[in-house]
Amino acid sequence: MSTPTTSAPPPGTQDPPPPKTPGGPKRLSARRSWRRALRRDWQLYSLVILPLLFFLVFRYLPMIGNVIAFRRFEPGGSILGEQWVGLRYVRMFLTDPTFWQVFRNTLWLGLLTLVFCFPIPIVLALLLNEVRRTALKRFVQSVSYLPHFLSIVIVAGITMQMLATDGPVNHLLGWLGHDPIRFIQEPEWFRTVYVGSEIWQTAGWGTILYLAALTTIDNDLYEAARIDGANRWQQIWHVTLPGIRPTMITLLILNIGTFMAVGFEKILLLYNPLTYPTADVVSTYLYRAGVESNSFSYASAIGLFEAVIGLVLITSANQLSRRTVGTSLW
Repeated sequence: MSTPTTSAPPPGTQDPPPPKTPGGPKRLSARRSWRRALRRDWQLYSLVILPLLFFLVFRYLPMIGNVIAFRRFEPGGSILGEQWVGLRYVRMFLTDPTFWQVFRNTLWLGLLTLVFCFPIPIVLALLLNEVRRTALKRFVQSVSYLPHFLSIVIVAGITMQMLATDGPVNHLLGWLGHDPIRFIQEPEWFRTVYVGSEIWQTAGWGTILYLAALTTIDNDLYEAARIDGANRWQQIWHVTLPGIRPTMITLLILNIGTFMAVGFEKILLLYNPLTYPTADVVSTYLYRAGVESNSFSYASAIGLFEAVIGLVLITSANQLSRRTVGTSLW
């Protein structure tokens, strides 16, 4: 019995091979899955459009203006400057003793803010986590959160009224037999006033993320620690703090990234010429040099220098965190 054979089609009639996709089948599969997800959840992806437009218009497009740090800019002229001057404005602020004074003030205020304002929300969150009376816990949370919702102008006004020469703080000092202190006019008190008002305004709001992180810790870990004989302090040290460590590291990296961007609005409202030696920071110096004196190119050069320092700080902190504790932003 003979076996039927299939003859090959004549040359030129075969179907052409499918085109090869760059990257192979895996890339093609990923592209198809992404398109499928986009068609399925397009309503959710559409929510990203407005935030992206915001960052594009108010964050990325203004970066083009950094070119005037290397060009002479004149009001009413070209938006990108009139003449290329190179590093002239960089050399100007590097040789300006006033700039280095405000730079040191910025470092001091940034360091004090980081040292005091970063750990206090953690401590407050741990204390609130130990409160068992729900009514008391809610009351403390509401009172501590309230200053965050106040305008910077209101916060500065309250601070100045409280610390005025005839204010409540000096009245209390008078009852204790102490002479009135001019907190707002004396340079040596400005850093204390600024950091204290910053703690009052931000400590309560900063506890929200830590309280949310505390809810993710497994209660079985506390039970195991109690079985092993750990007291409450030991449970906090060995269970609670390691449980919120990723949140702590993330917020620490973000705070280091904004180390140089000390609160411009509050300092502008609280300081005065008498407190310039300790209160004047880079952001307020930029405001006076750029807006009041119309030295926009000079101010842009200083602002670009400040941005580069912030970029180096946040990148270094991220790399150090990744290598030491295994947690990082990227």
